[in-house]
Amino acid sequence: MVTYTWSVANTERNLSDGGITVIHWRCTGVDGDYSASSYGTTSHEYDASDAGFIAYDSVTEANAIEWAKAQLDADAIEQAIADEIAAEQNPTSAAGVPWAAE
Repeated sequence: MVTYTWSVANTERNLSDGGITVIHWRCTGVDGDYSASSYGTTSHEYDASDAGFIAYDSVTEANAIEWAKAQLDADAIEQAIADEIAAEQNPTSAAGVPWAAE
């Protein structure tokens, strides 16, 4: 069973009001000794006058992950990671030279 961990590697923000404009996210899947990950960015628009606005200094990683996932197909990303791990666990091809296999 694959265990997924979402994290934020970095953010970009406006210095004038602390609004986050870009989130650099990563999703890592682990199944025993096998792992795979996906990395990307999402762009964000915000209204600093909105009652729900959270400025940079108060943003948690959970907030940023939620905002990024709202723009992504998180299920598809996790499925692609699971497929990559399955391919590692059950390879269908290999590389090498037969005379070096001794």
